[in-house]
Amino acid sequence: MEKRVDKGRREKGHQVDGPVKVALFSASRERTGDFELSAAVFGRTGHEGLLHEAVRMQLAKRRAGTAATKTRGLISGGGRKPWRQKGTGRARAGSTRSPIWRGGGTIFGPVPRDYSYKMPKKAWRRALSLALSDRALNGKLMIVESLELAEAKTKQAAAFLAALGLSHALILIGEEDEKFLRAARNLSAHKLLAVAGLNVYDVLNYDEVVMTAKTARAIEARLGVAPAASDDAAGAGDSAVAPGVESSGVES
Repeated sequence: MEKRVDKGRREKGHQVDGPVKVALFSASRERTGDFELSAAVFGRTGHEGLLHEAVRMQLAKRRAGTAATKTRGLISGGGRKPWRQKGTGRARAGSTRSPIWRGGGTIFGPVPRDYSYKMPKKAWRRALSLALSDRALNGKLMIVESLELAEAKTKQAAAFLAALGLSHALILIGEEDEKFLRAARNLSAHKLLAVAGLNVYDVLNYDEVVMTAKTARAIEARLGVAPAASDDAAGAGDSAVAPGVESSGVES
């Protein structure tokens, strides 16, 4: 007998065994080995529906909600009855701003409203972990030892990213990367984001994700993974939004 599947149940996700290894690059853009990330954050699969829900929530929050139409009471004029009630042979009319008249009001038109809503925090964190895991498990996430530049010049930042083979990347930065922020913030093909502004939509919208080892540990700490003793110093202080860095405005 064929086993019946309950369509109302979500697909169970799972976590890969062992740490997730991603490419590690030196400050000179040379690959030096692999960097191990926590599978609890960067090694999850399944629950694709959560990603859809998270993106819908973010896009809903971006809606201005300013669409509006005028009802018959909001349109100027129309206060006088156009003709007498009886004796003209015409249909009865009380105002030239009636919705059935040309130039009249709109019935049941849109009114300004707030489209935003919130997901449960646990669901949002799981969706963020799934988005990061997708990039890590598919070789689209890389770790650099440093984002340090000789000068805060856009040309140097563009060369730095081109040497890593990046064409459309999301670059996650910390407070110590202020010089790189000034150099790269006007590169239209890439986006710079602080750890505090990390969100599902931007991770999925860009082809690659780049971060330093210190930023990676800060993300693991943010999503509930306790840092190792050797990483305590590396993960501290990265959760604040650096000046000039865009924040998603989505609560984590």
